[in-house]
Amino acid sequence: MGKPPWRIRSQWLISGILVFTCDERIVNKPVIVDDATAKPVVSDATSASPAISSGPVYAVLGGISFSHFLNDTMQSLIPSIYPILKDNYALDFTQIGLITLTFQITASLLQPVIGAATDRKPQPYSLAIGMGSTLIGLLLLSTAHVFGIILLAAGLVGLGSAVFHPESSRIARLASGGRYGFAQSVFQVGGNFGSAMGPMLAAMIVVPLGQGSVAWFSLLAAVAIVILWRIGRWYKPLIAPRPAKPMGGAAGVPSAGRTAFALAILIVLVFSKFIYMASLTSYFTFFLIHKFGVSTQTSQMFLFMFLAATAVGTFFGGPIGDRLGRRYVIWFSILGALPFTLLLPYASLFWTGVLSVAIGFIISSAMPAIIVYAQELMPHRFGMISGLFFGFSFGAGGIGAALLGIVADHRGIEFVYMICAFLPAIGLLAVFLPKMPKLVIR
Repeated sequence: MGKPPWRIRSQWLISGILVFTCDERIVNKPVIVDDATAKPVVSDATSASPAISSGPVYAVLGGISFSHFLNDTMQSLIPSIYPILKDNYALDFTQIGLITLTFQITASLLQPVIGAATDRKPQPYSLAIGMGSTLIGLLLLSTAHVFGIILLAAGLVGLGSAVFHPESSRIARLASGGRYGFAQSVFQVGGNFGSAMGPMLAAMIVVPLGQGSVAWFSLLAAVAIVILWRIGRWYKPLIAPRPAKPMGGAAGVPSAGRTAFALAILIVLVFSKFIYMASLTSYFTFFLIHKFGVSTQTSQMFLFMFLAATAVGTFFGGPIGDRLGRRYVIWFSILGALPFTLLLPYASLFWTGVLSVAIGFIISSAMPAIIVYAQELMPHRFGMISGLFFGFSFGAGGIGAALLGIVADHRGIEFVYMICAFLPAIGLLAVFLPKMPKLVIR
């Protein structure tokens, strides 16, 4: 009989936070990656069976998820301190936009490039080195008095994030023991909590103490470096890359044309998902204050409930995809939110809260399934695929927030939610996704 779910979850969480003190016998299972099958294989004197049968490496999953939490906490500080930078240095909105542009170019557009590079030549310690870039960026940001230095600091924090996401997603898959969706959910939920925590910490620490207090957050980067260096030690001796083999004759694998078509559909689905998410994360508080006259504190509580629901949805989306199939989760998680998004603009305050929680839970469950499905479409390009989708989702959210802000200025905040309500209907495109060979988890 297996362990109860609650014991398993507590095990990977505690082990992850303390991953650098883990027993070598547990963490350093000899594993190689067979590029022909894209499966981790246990290289043990007594066993040559896939790691699917040995189960996930919870210490590594917990460590990479906790590092994701720290990374996204620090990443979310950048927009949180805009008001301080604007007041301190009399910046105009164009300069604020340039800071955002610099941060997003490095944090999102570089991700697929870095992922493609590590596909060709894995760099086990790149995660720790990338986090060093974040640490330097935060220290620069805490002392910057010139606009050019502020841009450099934002770029360094973005670069650290761009290095982190593709390679850490690959490590999560390697440590999954065949439960790829579960591993992606564990990895991504750390980032969700970090994105929610960053603005709260900025409000509690940076706003009252000023720009210099940003330096304290470099301690988070230092902790992440220790954890990621330890994970790099696990990663380095266990990966034996093999020459890629053509996939054209593999049973059940879509052709190159169908693969490209499926990836295009997934990108459109991610675009619709993150545009709608941007409407809530950026403007939900304004919508509640305008429509119902609630206080800022009350609107923030509603936003927190939505963000908490997205974290829960992210956690459950991957394991459900492992059991039922990723196409069904992608279909349901995007299209399934449609009835709730259509009702939201016309609901009372109470039902607005209920609907936002349902929307957050349903629509966020798509991302782990989308990432794993895309990785299975291109099993030799895990880094590039992870970088492409994480980078695109981050960029889509920024673009969406800017476009919706223009719409809100011209037509009103309630009109934004009326038009965004139809975005989940794009989930109908999921019907064109090809079926993938089902992996049996023993």
